Amino acid sequence: MESKDLEAEIHPLKNDEGKGPEGLANCTQKEAAPKKLKRLSQWRTAAFFLSLFLCLTVVFAFSFIIPCPVRPISQRMWSRTYEDAATYAFLALRDVNKDRVQDVLFAFKAANANSNSTNSSCSSQGLASPCAFLAAHSGTNGSTLWQRPVAQELLLMDCSGQHEHTPACLIVGEPDILEAISLETGQTLWKEPADLRPNSTVLSPLLKIPDVNGDGTSDLLVFTEMEEEIQAHFYSGKHGTQIGSAGTLHLLGHVSYLMQVTPKGSYYVLLYTAKALYAFSLKALCEMAFISPVHSSSGLTEDPHWEMAINSATHQITLLSTGEIQYLTKMPVTSSADFLVSRSNMLELVDGQHLGSMWVTETPRILSKPVLGSYRKDEVDVILVTRESSRKKVLVIGGTSGDTEWEAGLQLLSGADTPRPATLPTADRRSIFLFWGLYQRDANGTGSWDGAQQHLYLFHPALPNVLLEASNGTEHIVAFEGVLFERSRHACYVLLTGPQVGQPPGQVVLSKQKLKEAIAGSRVIWLNQVVQDSEQNVREHFLRMRYRSPR
Repeated sequence: MESKDLEAEIHPLKNDEGKGPEGLANCTQKEAAPKKLKRLSQWRTAAFFLSLFLCLTVVFAFSFIIPCPVRPISQRMWSRTYEDAATYAFLALRDVNKDRVQDVLFAFKAANANSNSTNSSCSSQGLASPCAFLAAHSGTNGSTLWQRPVAQELLLMDCSGQHEHTPACLIVGEPDILEAISLETGQTLWKEPADLRPNSTVLSPLLKIPDVNGDGTSDLLVFTEMEEEIQAHFYSGKHGTQIGSAGTLHLLGHVSYLMQVTPKGSYYVLLYTAKALYAFSLKALCEMAFISPVHSSSGLTEDPHWEMAINSATHQITLLSTGEIQYLTKMPVTSSADFLVSRSNMLELVDGQHLGSMWVTETPRILSKPVLGSYRKDEVDVILVTRESSRKKVLVIGGTSGDTEWEAGLQLLSGADTPRPATLPTADRRSIFLFWGLYQRDANGTGSWDGAQQHLYLFHPALPNVLLEASNGTEHIVAFEGVLFERSRHACYVLLTGPQVGQPPGQVVLSKQKLKEAIAGSRVIWLNQVVQDSEQNVREHFLRMRYRSPR
């Protein structure tokens, strides 16, 4: 026994050999396990490097092989000049060349356009000289995208719509035409006779209405005026053909109008003269214009709340304010179709649900149509330019209360035809205000002024005691707009100067300037003469301002 134990200690492997096949199998499994783990580790490493290679390939493909869209380089300012021309009070901003920067469209009247294209003369379109041209200029550098003669005389224009998913301008012109023009190319999409009454005046604006003839495209409504007779003309938005003409509406005085959609989705046309405000449902106008019933897909209805407030015999709406009606202004859709009535000495906000008065405030004579902006965060306020004697004031009226939120501490001198103010929404949910005039610096209001020069002023509610005096000029301003040329950035203003149609031709200038450039060279004015900060810090505050696109 002892000899066996001794032999096992001397030759330990003999014990395993004596166990037979089971002992060998266990040994083989122990040797195979590390080999499997090694192969698995190799596969994982290979998979990692393969994934890394694929990711790097995609990154390099997008960085170098696949071209990225080139961001257009916008000039800080540009201007384009047309000689021996006159212009219309019309500016439109649309992305014509699809570079995600707004472009500028405007109309002018001249014998020939400043272009070498074959259709740059009136005779190329069978028109006598001079004639009306429509031009599109790049928002980045002012280059001409296209321009062409469109009519002998331009009566109406709207570049905010589409024709079968193609951006288009709609124009009404003489001699008696209605035309749709592609915004991208300037080519005619369709052109039809307007069939308007001879010697009648075409009223503005051109209205886009729901599809009333069942062709799947929104239709158009144009009003004409002759003496004291108003007539509505309906056109197909798809082909431009006239599809109906409403019976005569007898309204006393010159008529203007506004389309409103009630909270219940009913369409109404508000027509107003100096003496009265009238309302006609689009359904009623269509029933007057069409012999056959209106197509059921149009969904035209009448709002019971409005019908109760409208006099069934005269179609008048009774208001609390008195005086001559000058303007109607549509409030944002979020305000339940409310609208402003501007009178000679009063401003009234009318409830768009029941046509009741929400507030009435007394104002001096209003010089131009009110402009909407935000003095308080997320509020819709009203900016007025009012006239007192030979001077004017800029007022901000609270949209919810009717109270005066802000006014220039001293009066602003201005000509009678000063352009409307403009507003741009800022990132702090308020607005920057832009308006023209000449600030009267002496406190007793006895400054002299020749009526020619005027300056652009900037104001923001964050600094209620400050005005920035920026650009100046002596040219007659035909149109003025504050514009965000790119989404939430590239804040600029666009200016159109020159003689209007009906005046002797002269030099027409279309120009753009970035606000930052105007701010950098501006002069700081303290409204209450109490200096609270350095002028450079004030400019820096305006330069750091960020903007947001309207909803």
